[in-house]
Amino acid sequence: MACLAVGDIRTRFSEVKSADDNRFLTTREIITFENANYGENISPGSYDDIRRKDLLLPVQARIVLNSSSFDSQATNNPTRGYALNPLFAELIRHYGTNKWKKKLTDYKKQVKLLKDELERKRILEKIPVKLPSGIELELSAGEHNVLQKLIVEDFLTRFGMGAEVLYIGDTSDKFLYKNDGVLNQIGFFTLEHEELPDVVAYCREKNLLFLIEAVHSAGPMSEIRVRKLKKQLEQCKAIPIFVTTFLNKKEFRKWVTDIAWETEVWIADNPDHMIHFNGYKFLEIHQ
Repeated sequence: MACLAVGDIRTRFSEVKSADDNRFLTTREIITFENANYGENISPGSYDDIRRKDLLLPVQARIVLNSSSFDSQATNNPTRGYALNPLFAELIRHYGTNKWKKKLTDYKKQVKLLKDELERKRILEKIPVKLPSGIELELSAGEHNVLQKLIVEDFLTRFGMGAEVLYIGDTSDKFLYKNDGVLNQIGFFTLEHEELPDVVAYCREKNLLFLIEAVHSAGPMSEIRVRKLKKQLEQCKAIPIFVTTFLNKKEFRKWVTDIAWETEVWIADNPDHMIHFNGYKFLEIHQ
């Protein structure tokens, strides 16, 4: 509706106006237009929502232009105006006519599509990670996946005792990497289970199974989580080690009261140390 309002479209696409027609609306004027023509009841105080939500992607895709791209106005100036890109206006003016397909082909040739632009950006922002086996993967950008990279390249090299990664997920691909052969061999539960940790690694020599959670916004190894995982691992032949990881101590402090006993904690900015929530079992090394 914000796009329609900017283009002065009330009933037909053929009515469309653009920057070439000097048709610029402020965010408050867009609200007024929507309320008057589309039966809306938007509060005049919601003008920031128009700018930050409704017009965010259309502006990024250059379907809608704003006057701050032509002059020196601040981006949060409420008097600046928005207009339809003349190229887009020319396209939709012919929607439903026999010229539509040709106009659409011409438009795509002239305009860099936002989807392609964002895809290139995602590729550039990928986080490379190298598994102990030498396999190279790419994780999506984000702090959670930065921590997963550190788990594989820093934690496992220090404390994994030669463990191989059997599973690692990604925010855009839950099953980015999995070694079904070894997982089945040790009797691991189905990867579709909701309690699946972020990284699973296996040390053959010690028969230890590392279940590692990368905590950014949720999900430490709590008492309930560990209880559920142990239930799922009843048929597993390996000895489970439950590990919660954090980027820094500040994040650790947020979740420390939720972490279960008989588990481990690793903090990425202090990579040579671990915190053991292990009670008597830990004291046995002093005997």
